[in-house]
Amino acid sequence: MPGTVSRAAEALRGRVPPLTALPLPHKVDERWLQSRWPVKELATPPAGSGLEPVLGDEGPPLVGHMLEMMRFGPAFGLRRYELYGPVSWTGGFGRRIVALSGPEATQIALVNKDKAFSQEGWKFFIEKFFERGLMLMDFGEHHLHRRIMQEAFTRPRLAGYVGEMGPALREGVASWGSSERPRLYWALKQLTLDVATRVFMGMRSGRDAARINRAFVSSVRAGTAFVRFPVPGGRWSAGLHGRRVLERYFGETLPAKRRSGGDDLFAALCQATTEDGDRFSDTDIVNHMIFLMMAAHDTTTITSSAMAYYLAKHPEWQERARAESLALGDDVLDIDAVEQLETLDLVMKEALRLVAPVPSLTRQTVKDTEVLGHYIPAGTLVGVSPTVNHFTPECWTNPFAFDPERFAEPRREDKSHRMAWMPFGGGAHKCIGLHFGGLEVKLLMHELLRAYRWSVPESYTARWDYVSLPVPADGLPVHLTRR
Repeated sequence: MPGTVSRAAEALRGRVPPLTALPLPHKVDERWLQSRWPVKELATPPAGSGLEPVLGDEGPPLVGHMLEMMRFGPAFGLRRYELYGPVSWTGGFGRRIVALSGPEATQIALVNKDKAFSQEGWKFFIEKFFERGLMLMDFGEHHLHRRIMQEAFTRPRLAGYVGEMGPALREGVASWGSSERPRLYWALKQLTLDVATRVFMGMRSGRDAARINRAFVSSVRAGTAFVRFPVPGGRWSAGLHGRRVLERYFGETLPAKRRSGGDDLFAALCQATTEDGDRFSDTDIVNHMIFLMMAAHDTTTITSSAMAYYLAKHPEWQERARAESLALGDDVLDIDAVEQLETLDLVMKEALRLVAPVPSLTRQTVKDTEVLGHYIPAGTLVGVSPTVNHFTPECWTNPFAFDPERFAEPRREDKSHRMAWMPFGGGAHKCIGLHFGGLEVKLLMHELLRAYRWSVPESYTARWDYVSLPVPADGLPVHLTRR
């Protein structure tokens, strides 16, 4: 069997382009790139099925390849794609995890025609902290909850959220003037947390807002903890405490929101009713609010940080975007004006390609299934990788280059395949807040462009830390000057 597996592994190599010959976006330890672990089958396919086994390797004992994944990010996924092709497995968190990479394999899982791929996979990582959030629901239940939640993301609601965000973002960005060399990621994170508490909950800054913000941060960080039980002082314990703080706050505040309504997202969920009369229970609202707060502020922070970094590295694009923003005048923008920011839209899409805010989408198989002729048994944890799709040369010209024009007509390289560009996921679970997030990011960057110029040294390259979601390891230091 070892000889057979080895020959199969060698056959797989060469089915994909030599990605390691391209300039990888992060420094990679060459010794690691050359390392080899024994190639093994995930499971033996049923006799007579004609299916191939999924091949992969455990990596180091216990931790598997998780440390390399967190250290190298997209480079890790690209290397595995080169070694094993679009369907492989790796060790991590004490489990065998199948990786689906490349447009064809990811499409099978996300479109999920035979309903073999369940959101149960997310529960392994985040259920303790984001229990029964929309992303953790499946099939009919997910469809019902999504229909109700959509009432909170209609265009009139989005217009109201933009009206709340605009003044908060202008005030927050203006407050940075006292520091010429801020760690921009952390400034953006605090700002997006403040905006989230204001727009999502109608809460202004103060002691309660700071306490809620800390609870969200702790809950998000806990999902990738290696020690997954409540050791005092550990991430897991802090996350569980954060969850209790959030449950208590939303539970105590909810009755007033039910009665009085309002323009914030919390009130919108309390009032949301479908044409059939379906509404959320109180417990549903608490769970969905905790999940939406996490999903909104982290992805917004990562995307705006990546945009700021690339605009610092490419000042010609910064000036082009600034000219477009200044042409709209001094008034705080409404939703129609935000949608006119075409240059920022191109830059945002390219930043989302280069630094996908959610680098892996987790699933679990609920029955035996196959992907591109490979057998995957029921109960398998599966990771779907947007990051590999975003760099495959089959879909993208010079994929490691910053080139926002690739999203403009007539090129539209994102249309090369349905899953070529998928920062918001795909299929039935595509992010429900993608339009909200895009509006917030563009409005934030518009205010930043109006107020400042920023730069980084020519030799500087951001290193993204993938311990949970991608974060610039040094906080993204920039030289910030008022205009």
